[in-house]
Amino acid sequence: MAQVYRGGHLYGTGHPARLTPHEARTRAFAPRRRGVDPDEVRQFQALVADELADLHGQVRLLTEENDRLKRALRDWQTMHARECRPPNSGHW
Repeated sequence: MAQVYRGGHLYGTGHPARLTPHEARTRAFAPRRRGVDPDEVRQFQALVADELADLHGQVRLLTEENDRLKRALRDWQTMHARECRPPNSGHW
């Protein structure tokens, strides 16, 4: 897929891929000579994964609330439009 740039910046072509909690928990790193403590890495991965799970849940709830508010606004606008009379009942 071709990259599209506008003004030196990548032009938005959709939503970026989200990191899932499972991906954070199961990510493996290549061993190095002077590596880090694997237990600390796993603890940090668990912390990041829990935070991601919480954020994904909040996004889901907010999306549902947004959809509910949009429906309520649309219903109100429809009801209000039926009650309004045109300002001039004659021909234009």
